[in-house]
Amino acid sequence: MTETTILIVPGLRDAVAQHWQTLLEADLRAQGQAVLVVPAMGREDLDCARRVQAIEAAAQSVQGPLLLVAHSGGCIMLAHWAQQTQRPVQAALLATPPDFEQPMPEGYPSLAQLEAGGWLPVPRQRLPFPSLVAASRNDPLGRWERVAALALDWGSELLDLGEVGHLNPASGFGPWPLASGLIAGLRQAHPAHLEH
Repeated sequence: MTETTILIVPGLRDAVAQHWQTLLEADLRAQGQAVLVVPAMGREDLDCARRVQAIEAAAQSVQGPLLLVAHSGGCIMLAHWAQQTQRPVQAALLATPPDFEQPMPEGYPSLAQLEAGGWLPVPRQRLPFPSLVAASRNDPLGRWERVAALALDWGSELLDLGEVGHLNPASGFGPWPLASGLIAGLRQAHPAHLEH
């Protein structure tokens, strides 16, 4: 059986040097794990369809099982992508999805910008693969109750991370060691099938 590839899907602001996804990628590569990152598009490009196409291109470039690791806006990109793709997915870790249907703090896209970019409405159909939403109790980009409801709609398991802000450098997170354990748990709970 071929090895699982980890596909990392950054948020709107893309990966930065001290972001946990960037550090996770380096750790996974050091362990000899097959890993791929969806190419950055820059924080000014709010075209959701282009980002979904980038996920599809990356996913289709991989032979064998695929496990997704998304953060923030990347979770919403995956929800849009999941409605369109035929690509089988072993499982997905969705860390701190934002609530794009409520106004966000200054410096983030407005509802009008998100709507113009094709992000709204946020897909709420059940995801066609097993998933875990890791949510924060004090995320400035999404209230706990609304993110928990989104996880329920997606058919995702919900993990309460406590008060970790948006799980980004601004919230005091560079490394997020829990990510590796969550990925290992998803792989164990949802073994790759030969038909992938």
